[in-house]
Amino acid sequence: MKIERVILRYLKLDLLYPFTTSFATEYDRDFILVEVVNEDGLSGWAESVAMIDPLYNEETVKTNWHILEDYLIPIVLKNEIVHPDELSEKWFAHLRGNQMAKAAIEGAVWDLYAKEKNLTLAGALGGEKKQIEVGVSIGIKSSIEETLETIGARLAEGYKRVKLKIRPGWDVDLIGHVRKIYPDLPLMADANSAYTLNDAGRLKALDEYNLMMIEQPLAYDDIIDHAELQAQLKTPICLDESIHSIEDARKAIKLGSCKIINIKIGRNGGLTASKKIHDLCQANGIPLWCGGMLESGIGRAHNIAITTLPNFTLPGDIAASSLYWAEDIIEPEVTVENGSITVPTAPGIGYKPSLDKINRYTVYSRTYRK
Repeated sequence: MKIERVILRYLKLDLLYPFTTSFATEYDRDFILVEVVNEDGLSGWAESVAMIDPLYNEETVKTNWHILEDYLIPIVLKNEIVHPDELSEKWFAHLRGNQMAKAAIEGAVWDLYAKEKNLTLAGALGGEKKQIEVGVSIGIKSSIEETLETIGARLAEGYKRVKLKIRPGWDVDLIGHVRKIYPDLPLMADANSAYTLNDAGRLKALDEYNLMMIEQPLAYDDIIDHAELQAQLKTPICLDESIHSIEDARKAIKLGSCKIINIKIGRNGGLTASKKIHDLCQANGIPLWCGGMLESGIGRAHNIAITTLPNFTLPGDIAASSLYWAEDIIEPEVTVENGSITVPTAPGIGYKPSLDKINRYTVYSRTYRK
């Protein structure tokens, strides 16, 4: 591939409803779209999932723009790329961290590569599923009653798995009430690092509610304490924020820090790195699922593609576009039927970026050329 130009766009989309976790409430989403264009005018698209503030991890929209502009884009424009794997394995290898920035431009190159080969992005990655099962993530609400109402609405829309955000004081009582109403619902709890080992008793109390998993209960950079906690719990621990690389995954598996791992393409540094983690987990009997970062349809399309790999055996957080946005920036929008998404069959990400809508929500943009 010869990339002739790269376009960065800073977009802002308003969420339909506020989304609250243990660390923040989001009302809108600022993000970067990356478009790479080859010498024939064909485009590949991806997005950065960094937040505007360094709350989920240390990256932000502004730091991603800086890393993309000053480091990653010059590398992509200067070198002829035979395969997208080269970006993480060769061209970016000397640059530490900044996983979300790397994933954004690598994802755009993957989309372009698939289009040049007339493959779906899922097919280019080695995925074979025609449909993927998905669930829904529900943020912290103002009351248990509102949470129950929201669960009922999501189930009516066809979702079959629910993830509830929890934090100390909004956990055991909440899950207990939900289980009384929905005793057989596949249910997960996501703590976003809100607990410490001192809370082991509170977390152990969740064992009686038959949860699929408790996601990232302890510190965002920990795998040691999680191993100690997992030894005390019947409920599987799923690691999210702690897994940035295949090395993190290898060490977590070796220590027994978790029984499940969540893949987020941005957190892991891109599709190539996510594939490697997938293969490691598959070889070690650790099931995977794909987490979400409130992506627009372009990022959501990348999540759909990676989820077609065989070891994604648990429903991911890849809800329909209409759950978050008044209008998405792709055509057609992502839809969910009976708890599943049909994998698109058009080349690349399979959805067409809507330039009219993208331009409407773009705050500013910049084009970089050879």
